[in-house]
Amino acid sequence: MAKGISQKLKLLYLMEIFLDKTDEEHSLTMPEILSFLESYGIHAERKSIYSDIEALRVYGIDIIGVKKNRNYYYHVGNRNFELAELKLLVDSVQSSKFITAKKSSQLIKKLEKCTSVYEAKQLERQVYVSERIKTMNESIYYNVDCIHYAIINNFKIKFKYFRWNIDKKMELRKNGQFYEVSPWALCWNSDNYYLVGYDSENNLVKHYRVDKMLNINTIEEERDGKELFEKFDTAIYSNKLFGMFGSAEETIKLEFENELVGVVIDRFGKNVVIHKKDKEHFVVNVNVAFSNQFIGWIIALGKGAKILGPKFAVERMKEEVTRLCEQYK
Repeated sequence: MAKGISQKLKLLYLMEIFLDKTDEEHSLTMPEILSFLESYGIHAERKSIYSDIEALRVYGIDIIGVKKNRNYYYHVGNRNFELAELKLLVDSVQSSKFITAKKSSQLIKKLEKCTSVYEAKQLERQVYVSERIKTMNESIYYNVDCIHYAIINNFKIKFKYFRWNIDKKMELRKNGQFYEVSPWALCWNSDNYYLVGYDSENNLVKHYRVDKMLNINTIEEERDGKELFEKFDTAIYSNKLFGMFGSAEETIKLEFENELVGVVIDRFGKNVVIHKKDKEHFVVNVNVAFSNQFIGWIIALGKGAKILGPKFAVERMKEEVTRLCEQYK
């Protein structure tokens, strides 16, 4: 390697050595630093390394030198990400249903580059979340990017939408015709990624599973639904749609045992108004998409939850209970 080029690369390799080989528990002495540089084909004098370390400090790399006995030991202190933060990110990636196993592995390898080789080993772990099944649609990573691009540039999008059939094969909806939608937001609900957009043809706000979208392309036309989405709260919309299956929104009166107050707050938010009924129960009125998924959620809470009204909601629950009894006779 030409001397001029090697000297220019020396500072870059030195930064890589510190970021890769040191942390709070692992330090390098000056002879070790010089040895690592030699492995890159760069011969350096001890005196020049001192000035290089200072240059890296000025650049923003937190290189700490600690004197022990007669030697100085150098390591990187503060980084862009703390180890605990990286562990949190790795856990999120591994447990995310909408990220494929292949893409999860790729992302985690990149996250490992944000710390030392020693701490990176602590990121090589498996997170098991109810035997989480990963999505099989490898394109979801790029679908999200394309949707964000359309939102930022105020474009519409078109895409094909599929469902799985009994043979576990993709079956295109609408006979393979393109959906045209004005995208306004992306939200994460029940471990799935959803696009929330405006359907101009039907004059409705709709949502679509991003991992079931194919062949996404932008349409360089201004999005529709601007006035509606200026006052639209995506978080509230997401919470109302249990399981993200669309249904008419209704005001439902519910009764719960006091021990379920945390469950109610998790589902409806801390601003939900709670009325104490007696020593063991409380009542809330909530606006929800009254669907089979909502009824299923109430049933799953057992004797601790009950629909009080309106009458049509109580009757719907009775019908579902009767249906279940008939089904499991």
